[in-house]
Amino acid sequence: MSENAGSFITKSKAKATDLDHRRKINWNIGKYDAVVMLGKQQFDNVHLARERAKNIKWRALETLDQQLEDFESALTKRGGKVIWAENAEEALEEILAICKEKNCRSIVKSKSMVTEEIKLNDFLEKHHIESVETDLGEYIQQLDNEPPYHIVTPAMHKSKEDVAKLFHDKLNTDIDLTPEELTLVAREKMRDKYVQAEIGITGANFIIADIGGIAVTENEGNARLSSSFPKTHIVITGIEKVIPSMTDLGLFWPLLATYGTGQRITVYNSIISGPRQDGESDGPEEMYVILLDNGRTNILANEKTRESLYCIRCGACLNACPVYKNIGGHSYSATYSGPIGSVITPHLKEMGDWKHLSYASSLCGNCTEVCAVKINLHELLLENRYESVQSNHTSWIEKIAWRGWKHASLSRKLMNVGNSKMKNWMINKLFKGWTAHRGDLHFAEKTFNQQWKEKKPG
Repeated sequence: MSENAGSFITKSKAKATDLDHRRKINWNIGKYDAVVMLGKQQFDNVHLARERAKNIKWRALETLDQQLEDFESALTKRGGKVIWAENAEEALEEILAICKEKNCRSIVKSKSMVTEEIKLNDFLEKHHIESVETDLGEYIQQLDNEPPYHIVTPAMHKSKEDVAKLFHDKLNTDIDLTPEELTLVAREKMRDKYVQAEIGITGANFIIADIGGIAVTENEGNARLSSSFPKTHIVITGIEKVIPSMTDLGLFWPLLATYGTGQRITVYNSIISGPRQDGESDGPEEMYVILLDNGRTNILANEKTRESLYCIRCGACLNACPVYKNIGGHSYSATYSGPIGSVITPHLKEMGDWKHLSYASSLCGNCTEVCAVKINLHELLLENRYESVQSNHTSWIEKIAWRGWKHASLSRKLMNVGNSKMKNWMINKLFKGWTAHRGDLHFAEKTFNQQWKEKKPG
């Protein structure tokens, strides 16, 4: 068992028995489930909308090289600069180079899972550059020195009382502040940061190939401030976020809003296609877009798992997953948690170290059922399991055990040997690996042959 797998089991056990944690998650996901049903009513045929979105992402990924080149060409014409980063290290070095060029000591940053993926805040701190999360949920997590708990709602596991206590401990506020008052405290802290920061960093919900722009959707307006107040705007995004045309947003923005938060459309939707132009009064003087690979081409090269790159990061699969709802986001110890994280993490990192995530599933199919772009997530989890075995990421004990099981289960004579009590003891007591984290197996008191002869005498 890998160190990551051991950590996962330990954390999962702790969270699965934490009733207070379960109460908070069920409360928050219950509210989500109620509003998503309302959000879906804006579609005449929500299944057709999801199918069309999937087809658009299929076309974008099948022609990814051309789409990204078109994006670069269009953005460059408007004064933007594109940087291609093969891995996290290259992306971080490019960001540091820009920071040094601008004599940057302070950065404002909007919510971005890609920056979590490359551990940007930790990197900037080591180089004595302040990086402030401006999304309220991310700001809460930063204050508590925790990574995001969820792709969309990073502080989902915290109650309003938890947040009030955190603000009291870290910011010396009153311990009984209401959510509205806590929000005003955070706003007051952040407003000065926007003015002081030399650089603003955002992610991108979508890369728009035909106009050379990025689309950012949010509910707080902090991404707009982060991208427009500082003189330099840096966008960090995975290469899979590309869509062919700006007109595709008419489909993707409502889908992302509905499946992400249950809204018809999010409050702030921005398209940014370069730095401030001549005659314009707003916007940064310079704009950089870092296109990050960091293992994505590994997924792209795999015809079966390529489909996982269609993901628009709505988080619906996390909210539907019975495993996620019991063990929480931090148990995964990965940037991307839940079903989609279990599918892509072994390919973004190392299959041998992360294959356990693909086994952390009941294969109920809920994730596939709710996916905004109809990714067959539960089938991809099975595909990961198959690939891990084919790649020889299994112990010799496990191989022998499965060979023995296969040999016995294909032999009627061996299956008929002994009584049910003996078989139950063999499986549940002697071979403890299977039942360590599963319910006991129970053989029927009579074998199939015995039951058949009783039903069909002679």
